[in-house]
Amino acid sequence: MIREDLRNVAIIAHVDHGKTTLVNQMLQQGGMFRENQQVQDRVMDSNALERERGITILAKNTSAHYKGVKINIVDTPGHADFSGEVERVLKMVNGALILVDAAEGPLPQTRFVMQKALELGLKLIIVINKVDRPDARISEVVDEVLELMMDLDATDEQLESPIVYCCGRTGTSSLSPDKQEPNLNPLFDTILSHIPPMDMDVTGPTQLLVSCIDYNEFVGRIGIGRIERGVARTNEPVTVCNFNDKKIRTNCKIVNLYQIEGLERVPVETAKAGDIVVFSGIDGLNIGDTVCAPDAVEPVQFVKIEEPTVEMTFSVNDSPFAGKEGKFVTTRQLRERLYKELLRDVSLRVNDTDSADSFRVCGRGEMHLSILIETMRREGYEFQVSTPRVLYKEIDGVRYEPIERLVTDVPEDMTGPVFSAMGNRKGTLMHMNAVGNRMRLEFAVPARGLFGYKSEFLTDTKGQGIMNSVFYGYEPYKGDMQRRNTGSLVAFETGEAVTYGLFNAQGRGTLFITPGTPVYEGMVIGYTNLADDINVNVCKTKHLTNTRSSSSDDALTLIPVSKMSLEECLEFIADDELLEVTPKSLRIRKRILDSELRAKARFKEKNGK
Repeated sequence: MIREDLRNVAIIAHVDHGKTTLVNQMLQQGGMFRENQQVQDRVMDSNALERERGITILAKNTSAHYKGVKINIVDTPGHADFSGEVERVLKMVNGALILVDAAEGPLPQTRFVMQKALELGLKLIIVINKVDRPDARISEVVDEVLELMMDLDATDEQLESPIVYCCGRTGTSSLSPDKQEPNLNPLFDTILSHIPPMDMDVTGPTQLLVSCIDYNEFVGRIGIGRIERGVARTNEPVTVCNFNDKKIRTNCKIVNLYQIEGLERVPVETAKAGDIVVFSGIDGLNIGDTVCAPDAVEPVQFVKIEEPTVEMTFSVNDSPFAGKEGKFVTTRQLRERLYKELLRDVSLRVNDTDSADSFRVCGRGEMHLSILIETMRREGYEFQVSTPRVLYKEIDGVRYEPIERLVTDVPEDMTGPVFSAMGNRKGTLMHMNAVGNRMRLEFAVPARGLFGYKSEFLTDTKGQGIMNSVFYGYEPYKGDMQRRNTGSLVAFETGEAVTYGLFNAQGRGTLFITPGTPVYEGMVIGYTNLADDINVNVCKTKHLTNTRSSSSDDALTLIPVSKMSLEECLEFIADDELLEVTPKSLRIRKRILDSELRAKARFKEKNGK
């Protein structure tokens, strides 16, 4: 059966190129909202973290209607760390809109998502977005997109993909770069004409591939996926199987079945091949499972998700302040929460360690893991994490490490510090070209070389630089690299920081804390430009004398401190330090809190004893 009434498309692009804003306008013009309805910006970014950071973290499904055709739309993340979300949702669609900023052009994640779409043989529509930007360079960007497609070995048919010029913010589009139509009709028409209707077997036995997992406290696990064959019905017996692990579970049934209409899930009794559906009632459902008719158990092959490249150790908080601010603090609670995250995030890996209180968590990058940390923190969990470490591979007896493709966009007169930093971090220049009055530099750099680099990069470029990276591949180990060239200021005793103690300590380096902050022995309260750590007593008060003036402390002036974000803390911590995470606080601490034991351990390490 040819499904003329349906199109399934994904919107994929680099971060900040306007995917979610364009989806807003497609929903508005697709009749999903009333004319007088107030609709917030980026309505698809429903997660609190997504709205705060202005990025999409989770892939989400919606739909619009145009000329009697239902267009299922999947909005995907643009950040490289969440590319696992993009890889799996592409199995639900048969076409993709490749969004490219009219000024920035194709960036690392554009290459990654386009490569995945080309490998799956999807029909592509190139959308040049933000054509109203004053610095737009439309014709050059079109050439860059075509060069990228040729570089990725696109077929002749894929190179002939149509190009639509859009402004997602105002909801306008056209097939010509010169004049914009006052609506998105040219884009909708291109979707209907270029992305062919699916030829689906509606009469065969049921086959439904699960590409996403949601969770609800009342109904348990919720599956989201496309029906590959046949008709799905509520309360009919089904069998769950998996192509990779060959597991088969019988005596299951779909209790609730929904189709997606705009932002709502509408309950239905049946849905046929080609439809993207949401269903519940099957316990233990996982991403990549296939729900089949009991008399035709045929699992669908699922896309291979790229392996994680970064790991961290999550462990129970054992600092002197443990248990004071968190709601969930035990090993059992931490373990349950980490393994629960595996149900939704296919690119995450969680393993037990030799210690009962620690867990090895692997992800696609620092941001991938920091979003998990922040989410758990907001849910009331209290724990501590180690510094991020890259995952090495042993190939033919040679040690290989993950390499990132780093693209920087900097003013012409600020390229020197970037070259210098990349030299220190074992980076290799791949490409350099001028974009207006700025320079675009591409490097292949070890993933460990990018830990802690973002803040240094922004300082070097005076806040005017833009940097993006995506996984490039594995190469032989590049040699030792210094992670941090500064030492830590470490609290010498437990108590409350006072102005007098902080005033004496700020001459040794830069502080993180203010007067009144509770501290404990071994807690990091700042950093020094010296290579070694310095113990300071920030709880020290001035001795009282008979001649002391009541206003003598008024002259003590403290330098203002900047509060470090979670990502900045993860960038900062050294190998012998941990980050204590609670719902209210972020504290950096030494692994060994006692200063004498710490000094002995350092002496043994230096002397190899």
